[in-house]
Amino acid sequence: MEKDSKIYVAGHLGLVGSGIWRALERHGYTNLMGRSIDQLDLINQQEVDDFFAAEKPEYVVLVAAKVGGIVANNTYRGQFIYENMMIEMNVIHSAYKHGVKKLLFLGSSCIYPKLAPQPLKEEHLLTGPLESTNEPYAIAKIAGIRLCDAYNRQYETNFISAMPTNMYGPGDNYHPQNSHVLPAFIRRFHEAKKQGLDKVTCWGSGSPLREFLYSDDLAEACVFLLENVDYKDMAFEDESGTIQAHVNVGSGAEVTIKELAEAVREVVGYEGEIEWDTSKPDGTPRKLMDSSRLMGMGWKPEISMIEGIKRAYADFKERYTD
Repeated sequence: MEKDSKIYVAGHLGLVGSGIWRALERHGYTNLMGRSIDQLDLINQQEVDDFFAAEKPEYVVLVAAKVGGIVANNTYRGQFIYENMMIEMNVIHSAYKHGVKKLLFLGSSCIYPKLAPQPLKEEHLLTGPLESTNEPYAIAKIAGIRLCDAYNRQYETNFISAMPTNMYGPGDNYHPQNSHVLPAFIRRFHEAKKQGLDKVTCWGSGSPLREFLYSDDLAEACVFLLENVDYKDMAFEDESGTIQAHVNVGSGAEVTIKELAEAVREVVGYEGEIEWDTSKPDGTPRKLMDSSRLMGMGWKPEISMIEGIKRAYADFKERYTD
C-alpha cells in the first residue's frame, strides 16, 4: 500500500476498528475513511454499493459486526446471524464489484468446533459441531471466510481473513449484560468497589481457559497483514484436501476465567470476595489459538495481560466514571 492509498475501515468506531485506525495512522497512512452506522447502513445492499461506487476505496478492512458476550449471542440469535451475514455479503461483494485491491476480513475464534483439539489450528475449521451459545455468530463468520476464499478463487481477488482471539482494550463495550467477559469484569469489580460490596458474583465455575489479546496488538497484526501477506501466501491445502485461507491472531497465552477475575480485581483494587454461580453456563471449556503461522511470518504481540488490563481500566474510568 502507498501511504496515501484510500483505505476504508468498516467499523472504525469500535474496539478493534478504532485500534486499526490508530495503527494505520502510526504507520503513516494519511487517506483513511470511516462511516458511522448513521452515515452508512452496511446491512443495506444499495447503500453499500452506492458508497463503493462513489468513494472507490483501494483497500478495505472489514471489522464491522454485531458482537457481544454469551448472553447477547444466545439471546439475539436471529440478529447475530442475519446482520453479520448481510454486512459481510454486502461489503465483500461491493469490494469485488468496484475493484478493491485488497480486503482484510476480521472473524473470530468461535468459528472453530467446541471440542476441537487444542490449540486451535486453521485446519480445524468445519471439523465438528460449534459451541451452541454463539453458533449463529460463528456461522456468519465462517460464511465470510468462505466468501473471501470463493471470490479469490473465482475472480482472482486478494481478500484475506484473520481470526482474532478474545479482544479487549480502549473503546470496549462495558454493557452490564451484553459485554464480553473481561470488560464485564472491569465494570463489575469497579462498581462493587465503589458501592462497598463484600462480594462479586461471576458466572460459571471459573474453570474455562481463555486467551486474550490487547487491541493494539491485533491492530499491529492487521497492518502487518495488509502490508506483507496476500491470499496466495495464506492459502494452503489441509490433510482432507480442503483449501484453508485464513490465519489465527492470538497471544499464545491462556488463563482460567478465575485467574482473569482475580487479575481484574487486583488492577481495580477491589478487596471483596469472588463467588461463582455454577448454575450459569461456562461456554467452551478451552479456547487457545495456534498463531504460529502468523508469528512465523514475522508478527508477535507486545503487551502483557496485566499491562493491557491496566490500560483498559484507565479507558473505562475515563469514559464511564466522574
